[in-house]
Formats: sequence, structure tokens, C-alpha cells
Amino acid sequence: MAAERENLGVTALAIAATFLFAVVISIRFLKEYFTNSKRKKSCYLNAELKPQHAFKRVLADNSYSPFKHLKLHSADSLTDEEYSNLHPYKGEISKLMKNPNVGFLECLDGCEKGSLEMGSSYMWVETEAQLRELVEVLSNEKVFAVDTEQHSYRSFLGFTALVQISTLSADYLVDTIILHDAMGLLRPVFANPGICKVFHGADNDVLWLQRDFHIYVVNLFDTGKVCDILSKPQRSLAYLLETYCSVSANKLLQREDWRQRPLSEEMIQYAQADAHYLLYIAYCLSLELKQQKDENSSPGEKFNFLHEACRRSNATCLQLFGKDVEAFPGELAALSVISRCLNDQENISSSLCDAKFQELVRRLCLWRDVMARLHDESLRFVLSESAVIALAAKVPITETDICSIISEADLNAESTSRVPIQSPSPVVSSHLEDLLCLLKANTTNLDSFFQLFIQQHLGPAGSCPLSAYNYTLLSKTNLGVSNKSTSNRNGFRASKQVAKKFSRDLFVQKFSCKSPVYHNCKIYANDGRLLCYCDRRKLEWYVNRNLAKLVEDDPLSIVLLFEPKGRPEDEDNEFYIQSKKNICVGCGEGKHYLRYRIIPSCYRMHFPEHLKSHRSHDIVLVCVDCHETAHAAAEKYKRQIAAEFGIPLFVGKVVEKQNINASGSPTVSSEEIGVSPLQLRAATMALLRHGPQMPPQRRDELMQIVRAYYGGREISDADLERALLVGMSPHERRKFEKKRGYAFKHLTTSINSNDVKQNDMTETDQKQDYVDTLSVDDTASCTADIDDATTSDLKIENGGDVSLKHEKLSLLGHGPHGKQVVAYLLKEYGENGISDFCQRWRQVFVEALHPRFLPGGWDVMHSGKRDFGEFSIFKPTKKASDIDAAG
Repeated sequence: MAAERENLGVTALAIAATFLFAVVISIRFLKEYFTNSKRKKSCYLNAELKPQHAFKRVLADNSYSPFKHLKLHSADSLTDEEYSNLHPYKGEISKLMKNPNVGFLECLDGCEKGSLEMGSSYMWVETEAQLRELVEVLSNEKVFAVDTEQHSYRSFLGFTALVQISTLSADYLVDTIILHDAMGLLRPVFANPGICKVFHGADNDVLWLQRDFHIYVVNLFDTGKVCDILSKPQRSLAYLLETYCSVSANKLLQREDWRQRPLSEEMIQYAQADAHYLLYIAYCLSLELKQQKDENSSPGEKFNFLHEACRRSNATCLQLFGKDVEAFPGELAALSVISRCLNDQENISSSLCDAKFQELVRRLCLWRDVMARLHDESLRFVLSESAVIALAAKVPITETDICSIISEADLNAESTSRVPIQSPSPVVSSHLEDLLCLLKANTTNLDSFFQLFIQQHLGPAGSCPLSAYNYTLLSKTNLGVSNKSTSNRNGFRASKQVAKKFSRDLFVQKFSCKSPVYHNCKIYANDGRLLCYCDRRKLEWYVNRNLAKLVEDDPLSIVLLFEPKGRPEDEDNEFYIQSKKNICVGCGEGKHYLRYRIIPSCYRMHFPEHLKSHRSHDIVLVCVDCHETAHAAAEKYKRQIAAEFGIPLFVGKVVEKQNINASGSPTVSSEEIGVSPLQLRAATMALLRHGPQMPPQRRDELMQIVRAYYGGREISDADLERALLVGMSPHERRKFEKKRGYAFKHLTTSINSNDVKQNDMTETDQKQDYVDTLSVDDTASCTADIDDATTSDLKIENGGDVSLKHEKLSLLGHGPHGKQVVAYLLKEYGENGISDFCQRWRQVFVEALHPRFLPGGWDVMHSGKRDFGEFSIFKPTKKASDIDAAG
């Protein structure tokens, strides 16, 4: 015996030594490669000077840390994390949304097309002194026009290459490459609520200005939003220039390389025109807004359309820039590539997309992400997705093979896709040995691999130059792949990863939305005011009942033929007049998403009608990963709610009525009687389906559980079938019969009996079952049986006896808990309690997910209340009449 133990000990030591030796060899191989390998080529950046490398201070670097917004002195008490989702000028912008400042129009009165003809004169601003003079000029203006030109192809996040500013008397072209570090001088002017800034399609411009200069736009007039309000056939700036100024703009110049200096004459004219004519266009559009007055509108309402335009424009200002930080860098791109390959959307058979191919795709996408950040290049410049697929499929074994495979893949790519001008790219050409080592490496610790890689290339003797964009990678690199790569070292890692990936893909396929959720159809009031965006079905509901008329096809828009009950501004909320994107509100994923209820249904279903009726504010789109995070936080908070209110999440025990004495108490102690609904259902299901084949001991154990429900008495087959249905909602019963296919042989009525009639039985006709819970103040009744002779109420005991009839809640879910929580809130605090409760849940969602893509106007403090108009589909009286008509 001792000898066997000694042999086992020796064997274990040998295995441990072998494993340790393999790890040491792997690490030594990596270190030797990075420290001793003589590279054939140095990094291309040593010979190429990129304009952005001259920037001394970069607000949005290429690290994996989140973007830090401007922190004003008034918010010194807040931490950086608390302030990250708070707009520094939210107060000023909110005031402008409530009381739009249209005084700037006085400065444009009398503005004529001839007086704004663009000449060849402009001011090129390239020194700090000139920029200060511009700031002084703009400080004395009431309105000026702005446009920006961006460059993104040779930059990871992109940067602003030129800012065009026009007043009524002069045009300024600001060289933001030379003046990058001094652009903060413009911050006070752009944040001044007394000065209106005219943009066209400012959604991206306001984010880019935040990203590069911490410039936040306050008081915006967006001509693109005006086009929406006036239902223009097109909303592009080129259309407005042609329509109002008879100027043809070559929009292909927008894709030119705006980093080059000097700019060509054609590019300068294009840039100058974009801002120069905006003031005149804004003037013309404002006149049209003033003229849009309904026949029944009073004189005091003549600025309604203009105010609407200002409100929508300033809602754009509330956007906040955020970096797309993934849990696993490159993972989303890899999943996108793998998904297309599995669906035969690429030039590769889905049968070839095995585990090895998918692992290589992930490696290449991770390498591409790190290389793009390190060299400040766009992903598509570093390595195209067609090249990623080709490399993973063919697995080159030499550097020459890598170059030829990439060149061939880029050559065969669709003409519509933008591929690197030089293929392979300079990044790949300079780091061919690294890429080849990555494809060959058998190491499972990719985190350590890339940590060494970054240290080698950016360290003191690194081959790649340091810049303001990449130096933070040295200290803040955490690729987040260690947990994924170091777990399960016993050989099951790959299989578990495949199983997890398959499970995730299956979940996405089964539960994600199969079509866009937001159709962004528009509903206008009869005076032309935008009421809300909606889906196609709601729009058709009004049109089919002759309550509205179709006024636009793209996007579908209707005008109501009656006066609506309220307007969005009456509720002090701009959420419902904002278009919404079909993307995850958390991370921006657009390839798949599913609806997520911020306020769990177990509570919301019991809210008063006017607090819940089909309001989209608290139903958002999230991807699978964000859904998992949010759901985990919600379940945790449910447990806190249960403890706070003393209302358990699940029903404790159920017991049949015969075991209740005349005083209303159990005939025996609660320890001796009753069983949880879940135990009861599982036991009865097993006994009904497999009872005769069970071992006698196991059958007796399950029978004892069922007897506990019936008070310990002997039970029949009919009792078993009756117990199986205890706590089932009518929907669950129908689903059970359809899915399980079980035929009830001993009950006189099928479970498909009219559930409505069952729930309409009077209390005197029903037997009583008791439910043992923690401490609950009220009583919830739930129909548990299936025929008139045996139908019984299940009650939650402790405290008062308030019978809630017509209950259709399952006792296995959180429904009874949710009903009691809502009833308690309404009883103690009224509707204000419900409103506060909703705000708490929204805060839980925000803190769990830190969503960066919530629709404009979404607010934790949203009231959710609404009044129903005469023709509303949610009006209670209308619902009742529809039911009567159907009957």
C-alpha cells in the first residue's frame, strides 16, 4: 500500500515537472524571439512622419481606458467615473430645449442671397495669435456657421483636420492640425448659450469636437433637423446648396485626404462653401418654419415649428463621445467574420470554419486591433477582413506566403469596399515576422504574448516610435483575454470554448430580433408638430381607421386628423421625438440585439394602465453579452427588493384546503405540512410519467412530497394530476398540454377548459389553499385546479387577508412577488411610489451597463405618465367597448 502511494506521488511530481517545463520553454521561446530576433525591417513609422504625431496632448488616445470628458469646477465633488456619463453643460442645454433662443434670427433678417456670394477671400488661421483674434471676433457675434473635415483612414479613432467657421462678413479656415493643442481657446465661444452655432447634420460633429478638443456645442441650429421638420425630399447639404444657393458641391471631395498641406484650391473652395452658405440656408429655412402655421393656430403659436427645430437641434448637443471598449479586443470583429463565413457569405465554405479557423480569426483580429492602436492606423488600413479570412483559411508558413495571400485577397475584394492602397499594408510589411510567429505559436496565453509584444515594440529599445496616441498602452494594457486563455489548461479549454460559442450563437439565433425594431416612422400633429417616432404597425393603425393621412413615404410619416391629447414638451421629455438606432444601447453592437425591459415585467405588468401602456422609454435594445450583464444585475436587485419589503421572490409552500381548520389556520404546524410549488410539480410529473418503473424507495420519497401538500393523507391518481397543475397560469397549462402531450385520464375536465370562466368563479365556490411565505401584508389568490368541482384559490398567508381575484400568475415565477410589491407601493406612497421605483430600476441598469448609446432624451428621472386621448388605442373605455363589440 505504501509503495503504491509512493508511486502515485512520483507520478504526480513527474506530471507537474513536465507541465512546468513546457510553460518555461514557451515563455523562454517568446522572450528569446522578442529579445534576440534580428528583424529584417524596422517599423515604417521611423521613416514616415504622420501629422498627428506632432500633437503634444491627445484627449482620446488609443488605450483601452474610457474617454474622460471635460470636468468643470462645479463637478469637483464627483469622481471621474460618476462624471463620465454627465454632460458638462447639460443644465444650459436643457434650458435651451425648454425655452429656445431664437434671437439669432434678428441678425439674419434681410439676409439676401446676393450679399452672401462667396468670393475667393478667406482667412487661413494657423497661429495661436490668429486663433485668439478669431475668438474675439466670434465673441461679438450672435450667430455663426460651423463645419468640420475629418480624417479616419490613417488614424485609429480619427481626428479633425479642418474647422470651417463663417460669419455674415468673413470665412475662416482653422488648421486644426497645426493648432491642435490650442483649439481649447474656442471652448468658451462654442459653450456660450447666447451665441447660436449653425451646423448641418451635427450628430457626428458635436462628438468629434468633444473627442479632439473638449469643445461642447451649446445653442445649436441644425439645418438637417429642419429638413426633417419641413419634410424636405432630401436632407443633404448638397441638396440645400443646390436648392437655395444654386451651388453644386462635389461631395467626393469629402473623402479626400484632409491632412495634406497645402490643400488644393478645389478642396479649399469646397470647405469654404460648406460653412459660407449655411447662414443664408438657415435664414431661408427659418422663414419656411415661420410660415408653417395651422389655420387654427393662434398668433402666439407662430414660432411652434421654429421652437421645435431648436429643441431637436439642442437635443443633439446632449450626446457624449465614448470610445468603443470591448471586453476582448477584436472579438466583435472576429465574431462578425466567423458569422459571415458560417452563413456562406464569404468565399469560403462553412464546412471549413472549424475550431482552428475560428481561433486563427480571433488571433488575427486581436493582432490587427493592437497593431492599429500601436501605429494609430484604422483597422481596414492594417488588414482587411478579406485578408483575415484568407490567412486563417490557408495558414501561410512563410513571410512570402503571407504577402501573396493578403495581396490576392485584397485584389479579389469587392470594388465597393475600401482596401489598403498598398497591399500588404506597411504595418504588415514591417512586422511580417511577428505575424508569422502569431500564426505558428501554440501558446494558449495570448495575454502574455501581446503584453511582451507591446513592451518590445514600445519599450526603451522598441522598434516603433512612441506618440501621444500609443504611449499609454505601456502602462494601461489589459487585453482581457487572460481569463479566457488561461482557464481550463487540462485540455478541455478548446471544447468548452466551442460549446460556449455554440450556445451563444444558438441564443442569438433563437432570441435576437429577426428584423429592425425601430422603423422611425413619424407621427405629426395637425399643426405639423412632430409628436413621436413609431413603428409601421402603429402608423397603419391610425391610417386604416381614417384618423390620419399619409404625407411622406420615406420615411413613412402621417399627420393626425384630430387634436392629440398632449405633446412631448407637455411631458418635459424629448425622448419620443428622437429617432432611434437599431443597435445595442450598451456597446453599439448592430449585428444582433434583443429587447430588454429595464423595469422587470413581474412589476410592470401590475402598474396602473397610464404608467405602463406600451411606452418605449424603458424597453431598450441590447446584445447578448450586455443582456447577460443587465439581467444579472436585475436579479441581484430583485433580491434586495425582496429583503427591503419583506416580500419573498418565490412562493414558499402550498397546502390543500382540507388541512385548514375553522379558524383559518393549518391543522398541523407549518414544518409538518406544505411543500414548495416547484417541488410539488417536479414530484408529480415524475410520478405520473415514470412512477411504475421507479425503484420503490424513490417512489416513496416523491409520494411523501405530494402527501405534504395534501396534509399527509393517502392520494389517488386524480390527486396527482390535480397537484401537477397547482400554481400554473392558464397560459402555462395550455403550453404544458401542447408541449408535453400528457393526457389527463382521471380529471373530468381538460386543461384547455375556458380559463376565463374558471377565473370568474365566486369565492364561495372555491376551496382554499394556503401558501406559507416570509412576512407578506396582503393575500394573492391564484386559480390552481382545472374543473369547477375542484378549482381552488392559493393564498399567501401572514398579515391581512386581501383577496385578489382573477389571478393568472404562475406560482413558480416572480409574479406574486411583483404584484405584492406594486400593491404595497400604491397603498403606502401612491403613484409617486411607482415613479420612484421605476427610477431606481433605471439607475440599476445604468450602473450595471454604463450604456453609451442610449437614445437622445432618455432619462433616469423620466415620469412615464400619460393621458389617453379620445382615439387612443390604450384608452380604457375604448378597450372595454372593443371587447363588448368582439363579444
